[in-house]
Amino acid sequence: MTNKGALAGLTVLDLSRLLPGPFCSMILSDHGARVIAIEDKRFASEAGANAGVYRNKKHMTLNLKKETGRKIFLEMARQADIILEGFRPGVTRRLGVDYDTVSQINPKIIYCSITGYGQTGPYRDTVGHDVNYLSIAGVLDLIGVKDGPPCIPGIQIADMAGGALYAVVGILMALHARQTTGRGQYIDISMTDGSMSLLTLVLSLTNLTGRPARRSDSFLSHRYACYHVYETADHRYLSIGAVENRFWKTICDYFNVPEYIPLQYDEARRQEIFDFMENQFRQKTLSEWELELADLEICWAPVRTVDEAMASELFKAREMVVEIRDDKGHDSKGIGTPVKLSDTPGSVRTPPPGFGENTKEILRSFGYSNDSIKEWEASGVI
Repeated sequence: MTNKGALAGLTVLDLSRLLPGPFCSMILSDHGARVIAIEDKRFASEAGANAGVYRNKKHMTLNLKKETGRKIFLEMARQADIILEGFRPGVTRRLGVDYDTVSQINPKIIYCSITGYGQTGPYRDTVGHDVNYLSIAGVLDLIGVKDGPPCIPGIQIADMAGGALYAVVGILMALHARQTTGRGQYIDISMTDGSMSLLTLVLSLTNLTGRPARRSDSFLSHRYACYHVYETADHRYLSIGAVENRFWKTICDYFNVPEYIPLQYDEARRQEIFDFMENQFRQKTLSEWELELADLEICWAPVRTVDEAMASELFKAREMVVEIRDDKGHDSKGIGTPVKLSDTPGSVRTPPPGFGENTKEILRSFGYSNDSIKEWEASGVI
């Protein structure tokens, strides 16, 4: 029998757009959930930039501002397990598709809202994007060069780690609780809350050392030579993460400076050690260092580009790089599923659908007739 995934049998209605919600529902769909992405056809021109997160899903159009559209959604919600949305607080209530309304017709529904600042608090109605959530949570201040400005990271940390991943966790928790209580529940995910939670170790180290975290100047961010990024002769970079003294000792022995072994975290000679290590690593190219350091246990890695990472044997072996073929026979590379389950593994089964591609198919699966579908198409409901 072909494995269908750990979440097979669950139906997810996803009203969200852009990245946080769709990335969350992509994870659910990778592991077998039936995910139906629902968008107003007004947004068709904005689709495509982030098509990859729609793999394994079905996509339909539906105008929730029309009463018929709202009734269709509620009928679908009656048969669903999970609803995901990313509107500003209060929008779903105005549309008449909020948790209170849906839970009256389907008490088992798990309803997850992902917003920038959450459903409560003084910022609930404030607009924002990833960079803003990282800023206000104190995360962005820690990213960048010492004595330089904060640097916007090249990935969406708040959207994905602070929002989408916590939404998945919350949904799975609610599913587990439903097995005991028989009822669903509401999940309030704030991307800013999630971003702040990433400061857990930072706060612990501050409490331990009494030294506030500073940009590129803290225990695990460039303050010491044992945890740093070094430039090579060909202007590439490698990272050293030799936190434990046994790893640091190996580096010092390799460079024949045993006197630095006990000075790993010495403040007085910190710059001296930095200068020495930076000079040493500039003596060889990155490829030469890969050969030199290959058999040394020092916690190091080459700083790869995205293209290099995608071509790496590591990620091919881990099935983290997959080929996705669209309905025209064109192949493209995608990211695989990072959660490896032995009995019910996730998988990439279908390419992203076109905008609204599955509307009629989905409505038929919920029992609607072709005549009704034609009428709704003519009236702008779908």
